[in-house]
Amino acid sequence: MTRTEYPSVETYASSIQSWLRKAQHVKHQSSIEPALPISGFDEQVQDIARIREHGSANSQQVHYAAIETAIRNMFYDILASTSIDQPSFCEIWNLFDIVVIVSDNEFCEPTLIIWLVEELLDSQTIDGCRIIFDYLESRRERLIAKHFKSKSLAILRACNELLRRLSRAEDTVFCGRVFIFLFQTFPLGDRSSVNLRGEFHVDNVTAYDETYMQFLSSSDHMDVDVDDNKKSNRTGQDQASSKINELPPSIVNEEATKDAKVVKFDSKSLESKASALDADTLYPIFWSLQDYFSTPIKLFETANMKSLRSSLEATLLKFKDVQKDVEIRSDSKAPEENRRGKKRKRGSNGEETASSFNPKYLTSRDLFELEISDLAFRRHILVQALILIDFLLSLTPKSKAKSETMKNKSVLYDYTLEEDDATWALRMRLDIANYLQQGPEGKFYYRMVDTVLLRDKNWVRWKAENCPPFQRPSMSPDDFVVARNGAQKACTNKRLRAMPLGSLDLSFLSDVETMDGMEKFKDSARYAIPDAEALKGPIADDEFDASIATSGEDKQLATNARASKLWRMLRICSKNKLGAFDKIDDGNNLEALFEVRDEGPEGEPAKEVELEDQNQRHPSKSPDVPTSIPPDVNLAVETGVE
Repeated sequence: MTRTEYPSVETYASSIQSWLRKAQHVKHQSSIEPALPISGFDEQVQDIARIREHGSANSQQVHYAAIETAIRNMFYDILASTSIDQPSFCEIWNLFDIVVIVSDNEFCEPTLIIWLVEELLDSQTIDGCRIIFDYLESRRERLIAKHFKSKSLAILRACNELLRRLSRAEDTVFCGRVFIFLFQTFPLGDRSSVNLRGEFHVDNVTAYDETYMQFLSSSDHMDVDVDDNKKSNRTGQDQASSKINELPPSIVNEEATKDAKVVKFDSKSLESKASALDADTLYPIFWSLQDYFSTPIKLFETANMKSLRSSLEATLLKFKDVQKDVEIRSDSKAPEENRRGKKRKRGSNGEETASSFNPKYLTSRDLFELEISDLAFRRHILVQALILIDFLLSLTPKSKAKSETMKNKSVLYDYTLEEDDATWALRMRLDIANYLQQGPEGKFYYRMVDTVLLRDKNWVRWKAENCPPFQRPSMSPDDFVVARNGAQKACTNKRLRAMPLGSLDLSFLSDVETMDGMEKFKDSARYAIPDAEALKGPIADDEFDASIATSGEDKQLATNARASKLWRMLRICSKNKLGAFDKIDDGNNLEALFEVRDEGPEGEPAKEVELEDQNQRHPSKSPDVPTSIPPDVNLAVETGVE
């Protein structure tokens, strides 16, 4: 291979130098933002393409090696002469943007930019890594826009190496940024972070003072301690009562207002305190739960399951007792002290430190009582218990029957939870749920925890099904065109036929010879309101037909016809002859509707009774509701009236 066949590293280096000079004119800021525009380097992209054309067509790896060497030499020169806190360090960010443009045009390895970022992270302190990660977060979408499959493993390796350097206690926020970056970079169904084999974090060992295990060695010793506690409680109660009795009533009332605990002795609270273990006895029992939390498969042994049940019940009972004491103390505090206690402390950098996250609590015996008095600590432990209980409930026969068809057998267990243990788990889960809903914002806290655990069950099932993909394959252009044409054809308005199926032929209406038929439809008698007197004769005819009917059917038809005509007559007369409705006898005296009324003075007709007066005297009658209408009469008769 000669220099005339393949371009040298210096040729690519001079081209990249022209890119950097152009970047200084395009971007005047010395910060990470904004990113270099892709459209502003079209000439430089063509220059790289011309350089590649001088070499052999089958020498892609050689071109990749040459341009990578040129970029690395420039990267090392800038890194050796510039500190990350200097404004001139923006040349590194410009070089990274140039590498992204070059890799997107397939002039170098797609993973070259990730390699350079990884080396830059290794060369900087934690504070410098924060600045570098600012660049990654700002360029995330551009980095994964092309060749993501080639870059995915390099991105994962770089982030994992950074997480190994960070402290979960001191760099909690930075660790969260790294995890969020990974979650946003990788697709939802990616299996790179899935524990497919269901391995537990057995290295997470919780060490505590073994000297306090002596409280578990002998049950008699524990019984004596409990009895002593009961005696001490009784003695303290008697002494307090005797002291109160010696005081004058006024002083007793004053003391009662100052501290309710001095004069108030609740039998239930005393019983709960007597049944709850003291801190020394509970200390080894409490921290031994962490062994079951980190390795739940130990509970498959009967002895360990019994130990969990007794330990968790004792812990929850102690938490309830502590909660009552905290509530009593909080009630006795002044409002000013409560307000001072709620103020948040801030560090020198302005970050809130009052509610900082502790990845692993201290297990010293001297801190145990302070820890269990902290609501956040108690909630943290009980959430761990909820996770463990959900794991146990997934081993019931009913739950295991749903997982028989799942493929990933490594996360499925042969152990089946006994009915007694399942009943205990359900009861304990309910007790923990009720406890978590207490305290400030307890309802919201438990709803958040319950939602997370519910969604985690779906993820566990997805993992047991061997992580099937969420995304469906994209539709081909031909299938898309066929589907679009079919949708358009189905939604297009179709031209009506001359004679639709099932319709009558109405062409006779348009014939010239039969125009008389259309004129008959226009006759006013078809839609005009008839006169009430015109219905009097037909009603009389129907009465006569009903009286001479020889069969029940004929009589029923005549009766229905009379009722229909009577209904129409009353509707018409209700508009101007409502006052005469009292004179008709259930529709038998219709002549009263047509009697001639006496004329008033000067030939004026007598005034009819007002409608309101009629309604007041006869509230049960309405002008629209006639009387004596048979229930089986069809009133939907074409009358032409409303």
